[in-house]
Amino acid sequence: MNRVLLVIGLIVTSLLTSCIPHKDIVYLQNKTTATDSLQLMVEQQKPYRIQINDILNVRIKVLDQENVTIFNPIGEGNLNASASERAYFDGFTVDGHGNIRIPELGHVNVLGFTTEEVEALIKKRLLAEQFKETANIFITVKLSGLRYTAMGEVGSTGSQVLFQERVNIYEAIANVGDIEITGDRKDVLIIRQYPQGQQIHHLDLTDVNVMKSPYYYIQPNDIIYVKPLKQKTWGTGTTGRETLSTVITAISLVTTTLLLINRL
Repeated sequence: MNRVLLVIGLIVTSLLTSCIPHKDIVYLQNKTTATDSLQLMVEQQKPYRIQINDILNVRIKVLDQENVTIFNPIGEGNLNASASERAYFDGFTVDGHGNIRIPELGHVNVLGFTTEEVEALIKKRLLAEQFKETANIFITVKLSGLRYTAMGEVGSTGSQVLFQERVNIYEAIANVGDIEITGDRKDVLIIRQYPQGQQIHHLDLTDVNVMKSPYYYIQPNDIIYVKPLKQKTWGTGTTGRETLSTVITAISLVTTTLLLINRL
């Protein structure tokens, strides 16, 4: 009898430890203080610098718009195409040498520039080669959406495009259906492209101080990877109800086996 109780105790203990703790699935916990409210200075986002394969949306305006028709896409084509598809066909893709090709101006190198710097560069070229100061040139350069990819334990994996200037990690994850209960919120990986290659950054989304991280805001072409918790592979359940059901099944199996052995 003691042996049966010992086996049952071991099973119950091991199964209970397999249940995912509540603190592992709660976002933005204040782990340093016990105050009810907390004010944090969000990390200042550094200006994004254009990379190869980025798609830029360039718009040029002057007093007489007919003079810049050739520069601006006319928006013809499939009217049923998505916004991201139209941006792809109407935008200017940065080639492998870091250039975009603008009508009349030819190749313009934009690699490593911010969008504001590209605006100033195009304006300078236009004033030098096409227009005079009296044309009152107004130029806007934007990325054609913020594209990123989500992988792992999220509601919907794949690439997404958001038409916003800034997107933080919580907004990006919410857009793909949030993290599954089996996802590791304490160690979310951001795989980011740099001129010298890719780097991996780690974020703890359960800690409110994540807002101080320089990687709190995602950048174009980021890959977000949410690793699975170990509990997923144990197969004992992720909630208390699932674990209890597994415990009852395991105890019943052990008890039946021991009774059969004792009868032999």
